Amino acid sequence: MRISRNIVAVLVALSFAPAGVLAQDIKIATNPLTAAIDSMTIGGDGYAMPWLMRTDGTQYAWVTARYGWGLGYLTVGTERGVETLSWVTPVGKSDDGMSAAYRAGCISITVKRRFEGSDLVETYTLRNTADVAATLNDIGICTPFNDNYPDARTCITQRTNVQVWDGGSAAYINALRMGGEAPHLGLMVTRGAVAGYDIWERGLAKANSQTRGVIAPALPDMTLRPGESYTVEWRLFAHGGNEDFKRKLLERGGVLVSADRYVLEQGDTARVVLRSGRRLSHVEALLGGVPVEVKRDDGKGLYTVEQRITQPGEARLTFRYDGGRSTHADLLVLTSIEGLVGRRVDFIRTRQQMNDRGDGRYGAYMVFDNEGDSIYLNDTRNCNPVDRDEGAERTGMGILLARQYLRTKDPLLKESLLRYAAFYRDKLQTEDFKTFSSVDRRGRNRGYNYMWAADFYFYMYDVTGERRYAEYGFRTLRSMYKQFGHGFYAIGIPVRHGLRTLAAAGMHRERKELMRDFRLTAEVFIKNGVNYPAHEVNYEQSIVAPAVQFLLEMYLETHRRKYLDEARRQLPVLEAFGGFQPSYHLNDISIRHWDGYWFGKREMFGDTFPHYWSAITAAVFRLWAEATGDDTYRRRAENIVRNNLCLFMEDGRASCAYLYPRRVNGVRAGFYDPYANDQDWALVFLMMAEEE
Repeated sequence: MRISRNIVAVLVALSFAPAGVLAQDIKIATNPLTAAIDSMTIGGDGYAMPWLMRTDGTQYAWVTARYGWGLGYLTVGTERGVETLSWVTPVGKSDDGMSAAYRAGCISITVKRRFEGSDLVETYTLRNTADVAATLNDIGICTPFNDNYPDARTCITQRTNVQVWDGGSAAYINALRMGGEAPHLGLMVTRGAVAGYDIWERGLAKANSQTRGVIAPALPDMTLRPGESYTVEWRLFAHGGNEDFKRKLLERGGVLVSADRYVLEQGDTARVVLRSGRRLSHVEALLGGVPVEVKRDDGKGLYTVEQRITQPGEARLTFRYDGGRSTHADLLVLTSIEGLVGRRVDFIRTRQQMNDRGDGRYGAYMVFDNEGDSIYLNDTRNCNPVDRDEGAERTGMGILLARQYLRTKDPLLKESLLRYAAFYRDKLQTEDFKTFSSVDRRGRNRGYNYMWAADFYFYMYDVTGERRYAEYGFRTLRSMYKQFGHGFYAIGIPVRHGLRTLAAAGMHRERKELMRDFRLTAEVFIKNGVNYPAHEVNYEQSIVAPAVQFLLEMYLETHRRKYLDEARRQLPVLEAFGGFQPSYHLNDISIRHWDGYWFGKREMFGDTFPHYWSAITAAVFRLWAEATGDDTYRRRAENIVRNNLCLFMEDGRASCAYLYPRRVNGVRAGFYDPYANDQDWALVFLMMAEEE
């Protein structure tokens, strides 16, 4: 039976496939005890990639049968009380696992699966069997996608970056193979809605930063009368990449929403488009609950809103369409970007610089606790001190203020920067330029610190014209290469800025020596290709992006084709980290999911959207546009840096991380962390995008 069903699936699917393309069907195996999907592959995939984590404890001891695909949980409230329940063991199921029934208190859950062509369609129906109304909250369905990081070699072919759009009736999941090579896996909601998602099984003892955890799409909260039911249905299909995903989603009756920009300035006109593969009988739009005009082009399936927005803050543009369905785009409106940057810089200078001469950190730019409305002194036990110290990533504040000084020539900024530079050289570095993160110099010798310190000194040369700062930058880089060699994938290697600074300072011998180091590093990056070495985590966007950025800067400095060719080979790996969801939190923002723990006050693992290192991808796109003339990448770069501006408040405060999921390990998320820590790199990348 299975063989004949797959043959039929392939024949039917050929009608959907472009000429010359063999359709690829979804293959599943179900658990004989729970009826959950145990494994999922795509026919014809030469890598036979497992798209799901194993839920028998063999891949991760804590990912067990309760997290099988299609199992779930909910909180049920009636006049008789409130219970938090789950469905794991079926009360009935078919022999092939394509249908199953479960009970969770007074709620019955029916799961049905079927193949339509090459697609797998699943329906989940929740019915109230009580004789009183039941309120259902915190409903989640487990989808244990294989989004985790054993090592780069495995990740490239055997793991997926999962892009989730919790967009109501038009929700979808676009699961991309990490190496960027098709086939990929798509999921689209075709009935009901997904209103968020949860992350489970994150923690120091649970793979630390090396896994994203178990993803569980969340259904809307609801109240069911006696006998009433709610159904969510979704369809899974193989696809060839982002554009093919969009095409197939529209062919299957879905809709897609997009905006020309997701972060606007007060008074700008938002342009948001709903695209459908079929004519919709009814479309209306609301901005902040207020109806706005929709321009229809039924022939092309386009429904457009163009609306000037005068009120700053978050703005949700909601589309309501056929049969009571709805979806949305999330926009952010700022009073002005220039004003936001200026207020942030002033806040750092006046509120985040250590001015206590009796403190060994005098002159440093420090972490700020917005809840305590004061500098965080890194003196409590509940937080990880290494990532809240006075050096390391906080160097971004120094670079930001230096760049702002070059724009404004504000003498107060220069005075602040001179104090910071003196602190940096005297307190964080030894005589031979070994660079530490804290003044006690007891912590690890961290390779990342050297690039940031060197770049700051190069900016101080730009600010002052004093040759000593160019020398400091050069000697800091030489110290790094002497200690760490040429195979370290550092963030922000200052190729162009460093070489140009040394030339401007008349340090031609040093420039030649530094170029030799850069060439040796480039050879390592080319030799390694996409087999990226592990750094502080096994595999991440901020290993891939710095490599591509470095190669592009080397190409633009030397015009040697091999650097551009290698950047082109690695670019799809970087692009697979980002999605196209219609939200300033998500659009082209790279997946990161541990920084809220290491750098935030709440110490919560889980998706941080956006995280400012997503802006390294913007730097890559900007350089790619410069190298190739492809201006679409310049626009994408601008979009990424603008989306990161949500981390900055109108009064100059900031947040190091936005925890995007509905819940992580059962704890409510969806908040900006109270610490202003390391997010100011986003503004550095913004300035780079604007000035070059």
